[in-house]
Amino acid sequence: MESDRVKWNQRYSVEQDSPAQAPAPFLVQEIERIAGLVPGKRALDIACGEGRNSIFLAQHGFSVTGIDISNEGIALARRRADQSGVVVDFLIHDLDSPFIEGSFDLIINFNFLLRTLIPEAFSLLVPGGVFVFETLLETPPFTDSHNPAFFLKQGELKQLFQPLYGQILLYEEYPHKQPATARLLFRKGI
Repeated sequence: MESDRVKWNQRYSVEQDSPAQAPAPFLVQEIERIAGLVPGKRALDIACGEGRNSIFLAQHGFSVTGIDISNEGIALARRRADQSGVVVDFLIHDLDSPFIEGSFDLIINFNFLLRTLIPEAFSLLVPGGVFVFETLLETPPFTDSHNPAFFLKQGELKQLFQPLYGQILLYEEYPHKQPATARLLFRKGI
């Protein structure tokens, strides 16, 4: 959606001169476990933004494809990957349109919620592959000023993954932290 592209391009054009953000703490915390579970090293970073998590995965030996709607975010991600000395395949892609093709051993999704995308992304995961998901829970003050459709309800993330073939290895919710989040580590059945 073009309005989303404009919004994120404005955000990333302001952030271009800021230092690279650190990878998501949950990803850092779980990287050794993830590396021990995945059957291979091909990873997909959904809504990768400025590439912080894609770059982190590449630094840990993954062959990473990062996708995002923002051409400014992708340009920033490419520069940061070059500065970090890693190669990442960054693609501009509107996640409201048909999904990309391929197969992946690891799929990560941080701070982005498009419920209908979960089964589609899951179909790209190889047997035994791992899906890592973390995003915001519906809590004030965020829902007062943002679209509530972009926030999970408590328990919802677990419900979204339960029908999928595989196992939830870790599920946590932090409704009283700011920001309130839910996180999940899921392994596809073999």
